[in-house]
Amino acid sequence: MERTKIKVGILPNQFLKENGTFDKEAAINLAGKIAGVCYDPEGFYHLQDEPEEKTKRRVNMTLINGHHSVYDHIQISFNLQNIPKILAMILNNEHQYTTSEKSARYTPIVRKEGSIISEQEERLYNKWINIFTIKIKEKYGNVYSDTKIKKLAQENARYLITIFMPTEMIYTTSLRQINYIASWIKDYIENANMNNTLEKQLSISMKEFLEALNDLNVLESNLMRNEKYRKLSIFGHDLDKKEEYFGDVYSTIYKGSFAQYAQAHRHRTLDYQLELLKNKEYFIPPIIEDDKALVDEWLGDMQLVKDITPVGELVQISENGKYEDFILKCKERLCSSAQLEIMLQTRNTLLKYKKALEDKNSPLAKDIEKYSHGARCTFPDFDCSSDCCFKEGKTLTRRI
Repeated sequence: MERTKIKVGILPNQFLKENGTFDKEAAINLAGKIAGVCYDPEGFYHLQDEPEEKTKRRVNMTLINGHHSVYDHIQISFNLQNIPKILAMILNNEHQYTTSEKSARYTPIVRKEGSIISEQEERLYNKWINIFTIKIKEKYGNVYSDTKIKKLAQENARYLITIFMPTEMIYTTSLRQINYIASWIKDYIENANMNNTLEKQLSISMKEFLEALNDLNVLESNLMRNEKYRKLSIFGHDLDKKEEYFGDVYSTIYKGSFAQYAQAHRHRTLDYQLELLKNKEYFIPPIIEDDKALVDEWLGDMQLVKDITPVGELVQISENGKYEDFILKCKERLCSSAQLEIMLQTRNTLLKYKKALEDKNSPLAKDIEKYSHGARCTFPDFDCSSDCCFKEGKTLTRRI
């Protein structure tokens, strides 16, 4: 059965041709005129009417000498369909973007013709939706509606699905950035270990993605030279050897699932990297932790899908940033509506941060104390627009 290929389209904009491809020549021409603004005394409107040869000379100069920032003025909104979740994560790890992505938390995983999702994944997914529905209803049936329980069951069952599950998203970035990313992806493909199943499969998807961008006339070789030898930011190395630090800036290391990582790195003021563990481990949803038989069954089912790298596989995660940006993360994730795994990890990091600041008598110790009493609705500088009225949610002790 032939796999459904990645589809990439461009949303309507001033550089979209009738055939659906990108008018790269017109876009680059505009950037060339914009490049003259910094020294033209009469400004952009004067440049609009300048001789074409002058604009071309400026285009060639900026493309060759690496002054590529003018090409960031050209924004493109891509409609990405059937893109593997892990490839979407790779794109989202680069900070210059806007994404609206279909949520696997609230959208059922349905195996379609040509889908990479196997019958076994579909069977296990549906099996655990039923189990989680029962467990959630037993513990929180008086708090959540049947609709909410179903969504939470889906959120937990999707841990068994491959990180190559197809997703859809609108992805907006600049002409320069998409070409930079394309160059880093090209480098990844060239250096991938074809004996590694994940790297091999990811390389195939990446090649398909680059072919789609090329067909749309988006790629520009002069923007893909990568003189600084930059690489995709998502992949880290020897992360377990990094030292943790907590002060005005912080750096911390922990284990989390691919699902948690996909949530975390959307905080673009913070920097994240991941690295596969030498020995595979898997996230265990807290709602089943007290039932040893269910935990054993869960881990046994994870073994059945281990070769397709399930979303619930744990990775080493490196997180770095400024103190104030971490507090902003707390204002997003310490909430009863947040994904449980990232809520728990954010809370753990907060408490570790607090202790480190107290141990060295940091002036920030008094500030962080204000955020250590529960969910964001307890913060003195956060206004909740929708009270959940859920005690375990506010005390951050919920198990779902």
